[in-house]
Amino acid sequence: MNNESRLFVGNLSYQTMENDLQEYFSQAGVVTSVNLMLDKFTGKSRGFAFIEFSTPEEANKAVEMFHSKEFQGRQLTVNIARPREERPPRSGRGGGGGGGYRGGRDGGRRERY
Repeated sequence: MNNESRLFVGNLSYQTMENDLQEYFSQAGVVTSVNLMLDKFTGKSRGFAFIEFSTPEEANKAVEMFHSKEFQGRQLTVNIARPREERPPRSGRGGGGGGGYRGGRDGGRRERY
């Protein structure tokens, strides 16, 4: 996958579907993939997507054509996607488990004074 041909598209309407994006962004060139990010618990859109074009030139054209343009009532943010490796690894706190207090930023541990 060529990162220069992959776009981040943000500020999407929560009703936007992948085929809407495929159709709209194909005005700039050949869209090879559309990956609409969904909330893993609700299955609803998280309001952003990654769209990949066949060439970096088409991706750049799409940024020029669609950044700050209105789509389905929202002003889009469109830019070249940064590589995923730049993100720090998440801590190993996730996963299921029993109930209990989950409030606060410290994972439920309370300080004693």
